[in-house]
Amino acid sequence: MIREQRITNNLRLVHSCCKRFVGRGIEYDDLFQAGSLGLIKAVDGFDESKGLQLSTYAVPVILGEIKRLFRDGGSVKVSRSLKELSLKATRLSEQLSKTLGREPTVNELAEKLSVTPEELSEALCSTRPTVSLTFDADGEEQQLDLPTKSHESEIINKLGVRQMIDTLPENDRKLIELRFFKMYTQQKTAGELGMTQVQVSRREKAILSNLRKKLG
Repeated sequence: MIREQRITNNLRLVHSCCKRFVGRGIEYDDLFQAGSLGLIKAVDGFDESKGLQLSTYAVPVILGEIKRLFRDGGSVKVSRSLKELSLKATRLSEQLSKTLGREPTVNELAEKLSVTPEELSEALCSTRPTVSLTFDADGEEQQLDLPTKSHESEIINKLGVRQMIDTLPENDRKLIELRFFKMYTQQKTAGELGMTQVQVSRREKAILSNLRKKLG
């Protein structure tokens, strides 16, 4: 939770760093992808006990990843392990879709592949094609060239939902986390929370209805 909040709260640092390199021969979306990777590394390596602010620690790491992009010839390098994991997940998703009659969730795929949802998400995102963006003379983001959703917007929306869940009362938050993040059945969730399955079902519907209203 804290990790996701730190990432979304500091995306502005990525944009700020990327603007320093606009017009140097690499598309902004490639710069942003490299900068975002740097931000994730900074968040994962940040140590509050050192007395630094995250932004102070993150900027050099973000700039380092962007500069590495130039050294590597303008493309973000994806490790073989991430490529292999993404390929396995894609194949497994196709198989499970036929069995389940729907697309499997990231949590379901991660469990079957024996990796964390975060690791799987990183692998899937790393092999997606970048989205072309347009910018004005000052490097400010404008409209998408293609009618495709920005990955950044999707991430922010998901993190926004996560933040709303964090504001729920403790029992409601635990219920949602068990049901939709750990993929517990209502019966197993009821056992964890000391409730009946009927109580879990009713409370779940009420919580989801409230969250939908906030999102709407």
